Amino acid sequence: MSQILAYLRTSTDKQDLDGQRLQILDYARTHQLEIADFIAISMSSRRSQQARRLDELLARLAPGDTLIVTELSRLGRSTGQVISLIDDLLIQAVRVVIIKQNLTLDRYENDIQSLTMVTMLSLFAEMERMMISQRTREALATKKAQGIQLGKPKGTIQASMYDKDRERIVELIELGVSIRHISSHHLGYGSASSLHYYVTTRGLQTA
Repeated sequence: MSQILAYLRTSTDKQDLDGQRLQILDYARTHQLEIADFIAISMSSRRSQQARRLDELLARLAPGDTLIVTELSRLGRSTGQVISLIDDLLIQAVRVVIIKQNLTLDRYENDIQSLTMVTMLSLFAEMERMMISQRTREALATKKAQGIQLGKPKGTIQASMYDKDRERIVELIELGVSIRHISSHHLGYGSASSLHYYVTTRGLQTA
């Protein structure tokens, strides 16, 4: 059975969290919707995605579910991060409602405005991933040209299949991308659990 979840975030002001909750409840009342749960956090958007409980949110959402937020900026610290997250949600067949921008995004909705927005967001998300990949390759090439050895010295920690993408993984983590999405959308090999072990044992996870 599908469910409706709401995500609330603010830097420090509890009153703002309460305001978001009231906006969402008002929207739900107007559209005769029942909110299954609120996932709320009061924390700077510059903290990691996991710290902002987005991992928990993504884990609880299933195809056919709906996510409601008051505005786009609640989902991330940058336009690219917000677009990437929305694209991931739409790929998982999750419906996204953004109250302030009056947007309802559904990949399977037979509505020209929704389909146009979904197509644009998917395109921008792919462009963002390509730019991250390009920046990573350029950074690696520069370090290699300078004779800088990448990764930890051999023998310190057992070699891993992720070593070749270490710099890319670090950059994605710093951008707030979850371990699960780095594994499934950016690397295309290994598993979320093995990548989590790699990140943890090498101290790559940001606070």
